Amino acid sequence: MRDDGARDAGFTPLTVATSAPDHKPYYPGAHELHMRWIGDRDSGRLLGCQIAGHRDGQVAKRIDIPAAAIFAGLAIDQIGDLDLSYTPPFGMPWDALQLAAQAWTAELEPKRAPTVVASHHEHPQR
Repeated sequence: MRDDGARDAGFTPLTVATSAPDHKPYYPGAHELHMRWIGDRDSGRLLGCQIAGHRDGQVAKRIDIPAAAIFAGLAIDQIGDLDLSYTPPFGMPWDALQLAAQAWTAELEPKRAPTVVASHHEHPQR
């Protein structure tokens, strides 16, 4: 589903585009995967995903992950909880899809200044 279809279906879509390597860049043959994640701002539900990249980046298999997540009605932030396979020449500890899902979630969260918390070791001077 893309933004227009999401709006027509009653969702409030947020689309975030991002890129990440298909596997650890220090291994030869890493390729960038370019992704667009479409989710509902209100529920966080994954509504659509597009992936483009080199065929060696396993785009055809990677798209199965968001397709299954859409079928299951998962929220985008739940993609990060999936236990996906990892081997440095073929992937990363956080798969490119999980990095993209994290970028979508970060875009959804309101931008705010960092909070400074005093250490419990600090005592006011008397």
